[in-house]
Amino acid sequence: MKLVCFPILSWICLCALSSLVNCGDQRIPEDKLLVLTVATKETDGFRRFLRSAKHFNYTVKVLGQGETWRGGDYMSAPGGGQKVRLLKDAVVEIKSEDQVILFIDSYDVVFASGPKELLRKFQQAKHKVVFSSESLIWPDRHLEDKYPHVREGNRFLGSGGFMGYLPNIREMVANWTGADSDSDQLFFTKLYIDPARRKALNITLDTKCRLFQNLHGALDEVVLKFEDGRVRARNVQYDTLPVILHGNGPTKVLQIEKRNEAAKLDSIAFPTTFNYEMNYLGNYVPNSWTFETGCTACLENLRPLSSLKESEYPLVVIGIFIQQPTPFVSVFFERLLKLQYPKNRLKLFISNREPHHEQQVSSFLQNHGSLYQDVKSIRPEEEMDGADARDLAFDMCRKDKECDYFFNLDIEVVLKNENTLKILIKQNLSDFIPAVQTIRLYLLLVATPSCLNLSPRPIVAPMITRAGRLWSNFWGALSEDGYYARSEDYVDIVQGRRVGLWNVPYISSVYLVKASLLQAELKDYQLFTSESLDPDMAFCHNVRSQGVFMYVNNLHTFGRILSTEKYKTEHLHNDLWQIFENPLDWQERYIHENYTRMIKDKLIENPCPDVYWFPVFTDVACNHLVEEMEHFGKWSGGGNVDTRIQGGYENVPTIDIHMNQVNFEKEWQKFLLEFVAPITEKMFPGYYTKAQFDLAFIVRYKPDEQPFLRPHHDASTFTINIALNQAGVDYQGGGCRFLRYDCSVQAPRKGWALMHPGRLTHYHEGLPTTAGVRYIAVSF
Repeated sequence: MKLVCFPILSWICLCALSSLVNCGDQRIPEDKLLVLTVATKETDGFRRFLRSAKHFNYTVKVLGQGETWRGGDYMSAPGGGQKVRLLKDAVVEIKSEDQVILFIDSYDVVFASGPKELLRKFQQAKHKVVFSSESLIWPDRHLEDKYPHVREGNRFLGSGGFMGYLPNIREMVANWTGADSDSDQLFFTKLYIDPARRKALNITLDTKCRLFQNLHGALDEVVLKFEDGRVRARNVQYDTLPVILHGNGPTKVLQIEKRNEAAKLDSIAFPTTFNYEMNYLGNYVPNSWTFETGCTACLENLRPLSSLKESEYPLVVIGIFIQQPTPFVSVFFERLLKLQYPKNRLKLFISNREPHHEQQVSSFLQNHGSLYQDVKSIRPEEEMDGADARDLAFDMCRKDKECDYFFNLDIEVVLKNENTLKILIKQNLSDFIPAVQTIRLYLLLVATPSCLNLSPRPIVAPMITRAGRLWSNFWGALSEDGYYARSEDYVDIVQGRRVGLWNVPYISSVYLVKASLLQAELKDYQLFTSESLDPDMAFCHNVRSQGVFMYVNNLHTFGRILSTEKYKTEHLHNDLWQIFENPLDWQERYIHENYTRMIKDKLIENPCPDVYWFPVFTDVACNHLVEEMEHFGKWSGGGNVDTRIQGGYENVPTIDIHMNQVNFEKEWQKFLLEFVAPITEKMFPGYYTKAQFDLAFIVRYKPDEQPFLRPHHDASTFTINIALNQAGVDYQGGGCRFLRYDCSVQAPRKGWALMHPGRLTHYHEGLPTTAGVRYIAVSF
């Protein structure tokens, strides 16, 4: 069939084929669009809004900048009338009658596309004023029956976003006489449900969310759409791509906690909300992160320190908190010393509630405390609560005029990246001059004034995880009751499939805070104190309540966090027992640095036939095993009668302590399975072992006690013999001689293992120790 258009009807055909504009209308030029918003205070949400506006080249005029907010906490109760008053005053001053006005909230709004698409969709609505829509009615449910029915889509009006021609907007708000605390939502609702006023003003709703997407009541309808290097929010209910995202309403919104009625007006300086879904979407929209480009926002407003002299580095107060018995505390302080930052630009605040660690803290301060500009230490006997200690530490930075940052560092943090502090400062917080005077009541073009930093990150945490688990120091979302919930991207972030800077509702353990934030939004002393929340949750709650964003950084590998749940303090060196709970930390502490490359680099030596010699223990491991056994002190007498073994008789006795006497047999078997069995299978092809051992013990040789061991076979398939101290330093003599081959290993290296067959072929003896004390660890 052929479409024929007669000349007189050609314009009708053209209109029928065009979906861009209303018939007879011209496309609205982008420079005719003016965005109006109200922001009485610069919040992180406001800066995010401006960043998205700048990205798409919107022209924005900010109303109410610098005013005191008197519109109430309208997210939990009606309010917001101040916005209508400001809008009414603003539209009177605008002289261009063909101007199109977009009036939108800013603290919880981002643009997902540009003016061109917005104007096209506005014209397609074929009305002079278009309001956003919602599926839930607010604030008066009794008005539901008065709302006109819609064929498809949301039925109820949302006042947080609307657009229209200037004359219609001006007429719509001309009769506003309400108080600042009155409800803007109710005002516009009554206009809309009045058929005569609705028709006169030519108002409609964006029922299918083509222009505006309100998240209130619609969380399950909105998903992210990644396509061709772009990311959009898609409404799957109506298959639309909204231009504007608005995290409105009380759904998943944290309201400010009013401590008492007297403080009410002071605490509510602006409508404070924290919409987790909005922040999740804002991590991606508009094009903050895509699969093709990664994190584009991460490159903005960096503050490199390379151009500064060390004396010019920001001063950082590091708060170290020891709340419970924790493994590898000595290693923590060793890493602290290696932190790549001038120590004369660091102040330490150490709060230790655990007497078990007092010796380690005292030793660190005695040996290294003078390196730092200042040190304050809270000892266990002061019995300071954990929340109180953190509040005090923050206040130390808050009151210090020189303090630029506070770096929270809990003792269970394994900070492997020595440049962590520099990275956080660089990517965290560029200094910015408050822009109140700069943008008050004038057009803020996309060429945003350089004094306004649109991407500040006032609180940022390096992501750390627990080895082998999805546990981390941040939450991607919160449940309805304010506890942990998993966000859609949590696993991808933790496992490194998505890297960037992520706006999250909860961080803990290690994070950097801008000092100026503590002197302004977070000036309340008791940030960590709460009757119902633990200190970390209380802190994050208070941060969210002030509209401050928290970020987690996984652009780099920073480290991990220790498991402390099963850590016991009944031994001298309790870290030895951590091979199950914290295997990576155990390996780094106790396994020789050359172990992992000894096969590749052929470090396994063969001093005698079928005798293999390889590094396995660090000096620290050797020292700790020796000291643990000496601390236990119950050495055998070296006689043949031995009730510790099956049968009660030892043919070739030694002066020793068995591993099971100190409850170390399970840990020792794990060590054999992980670090000895692979070498056994490599050196003796075809032999596979589960590392089951008949005996495992520490032997002590002394000239005046038991200097040597007579020739013998071991009751084993193979034997492991690890030197625990150094020949020529700790003792003289010693070694092992294999009689069949007349071959001796006379200078055993500390931490190195001799592995040899036990029965039949390798008849051997322990050579005399002539001075000092020799220790070896033996396994059959």
